[in-house]
Order: sequence, then C-alpha cells, then structure tokens
Amino acid sequence: MSHTESTPTPAQGDSHALNSDPNVAASENAPRIREVGFLAPFRWLKLGLRDMRARAGESIFFGFCFAAMGMAITLVFEHAYQYTSAMSSGFLLMGPFLAIGLYEISRQQAYNTPRPFSETLTIWRHNAGNIGVFSLVLTVIFLLWARASLIVFALFFTDEMPNLTGFLQQVTSTENLEFIAGYCSVGLLFAALVFAVSIVSIPFMLDKNRDAITAMFYSIAALARNPAPCALWAVLIVILTLLGFASFHVGLIFVMPLIGHATWHAYADLIDHTPVGPRPE
Repeated sequence: MSHTESTPTPAQGDSHALNSDPNVAASENAPRIREVGFLAPFRWLKLGLRDMRARAGESIFFGFCFAAMGMAITLVFEHAYQYTSAMSSGFLLMGPFLAIGLYEISRQQAYNTPRPFSETLTIWRHNAGNIGVFSLVLTVIFLLWARASLIVFALFFTDEMPNLTGFLQQVTSTENLEFIAGYCSVGLLFAALVFAVSIVSIPFMLDKNRDAITAMFYSIAALARNPAPCALWAVLIVILTLLGFASFHVGLIFVMPLIGHATWHAYADLIDHTPVGPRPE
C-alpha cells in the first residue's frame, strides 16, 4: 500500500510514536500515537483539499447532504424551535454515517484502493454497530447540552425562547454579558467534550475495525499528546463551519467535505494507521 505525505511509515514515525507506553499500547500491534507540529492542521487541510479535488463529484455530493442538514436545522429553529433538539439528535445519529463516506474516500486515496461510489456510500456497514454506539454517545452529550442550555435561558429570561433572530440579538448584546458568559461557558464545555472524543474516532473505527470505546480512548489520548495542534484544529473547524453557515449554507457544500477529508489526514498523522487487524479491502 502507498501512503500519503501526511502519513509517516512506521520507521519514519518511530521518533514520535509511543512504542511502549502501557497507557496507549496494549500490545506490540497496538496503534501508536504520534506527536505532530503545531501547524499540522494546515497540512491536513491541504491534503484534504487534494482529496476533494481528486474525487470532486463524490465529495460535493456529501457536501450537499450536510448543507441540507444545516438548512433544515436552521429552518426548524426559526419556525418551530421546540423541535430543534429532536431533529438535531437525529442528525447526530445520521452524521457520522454520512461523514464516514468522506473518510473512506481519503482512505482509498491513501492506500490507492478505489471503490465504486455505491460501496463508499455503504462502507459504514463494516463497523456499523460501533459507529452507532459512537453516534448514541454524541446524541446523549447533545441532549445534556440542550438541557443545560435551557437551564441557562431559564435563569436569565422569563419570556419564551427567542427565535433565531432574537437569539442572535441577545447573545450579541452588551446588556446581557452574564447570559453570554454563562451560555458560552456551558457550550464550550460540551463542545470540548465532543471534540475530545471525536478527533480521530470514526476514521480509527473505519481503518482498524475497532470498538467505539477504544476509538474514543485513542482520540482523547491523541488530544492529550498534541494539545496545541488539536486546539488549532478545533479553531479552524469552527471558523470554516461559521463561514459555511454565514454563506446561507452554500459554503457548507465545500467546507464540510474539506473538513471531512482533512479529518482523515488528522487521524493518519496522529495515529500510526498501518493496518494491524482485519479490514475489508
């Protein structure tokens, strides 16, 4: 198999790998966590853009799907906000199964093992149970965040929850600094938790056919090993996503595939992804 420039071979990665750390490697064949440079996320985006260009039609298809999801959530929040949590939970269950198609495209590019697009769309079936467990974990975190968010609103507002326009006006008003601080603190806490367990989890499950708990453990360990690069990666994801939403969701068509492909390269850089277990080719 051939590897992309983002993926050192085992010999090249040994200086950065945790070869014998009992907290990371349970056996000689356990994947190793690498240490990367602070600016590595920009390389991930560059390689993700390369994959996107190489498989433009397939990537844009997934981009349209994510844009439609974002638009649906926004419309529901604007006109029937009481259903936002339910719809968002459904998308959190569906999202990982959709994003895995982008990871698989980059995986195919990395290993030079192209598949028909019909197989790429259903590649999640190779580890559907564990990906489903991971999706449920994200959904539980989201529901907890939604409940905490309502509590913050109840503490500061006695009227009904504002629509999207009213919400944006309130969170940007200097008259509500305490509300802004409380709401942002709660949101940041849950966002950090989601980010910590998901940096490399699904690419890990896709590539190594491992369980969700192990994948989340490696994701947290990769963050602990590389806090600065991962923090930069989080900031870049937020900026790109906000740009996508700011363009009336049109930008999501291009931004989400880019982030998806780049996430594979983040995994490939942070984790030694030389195949060590059974994985259908």
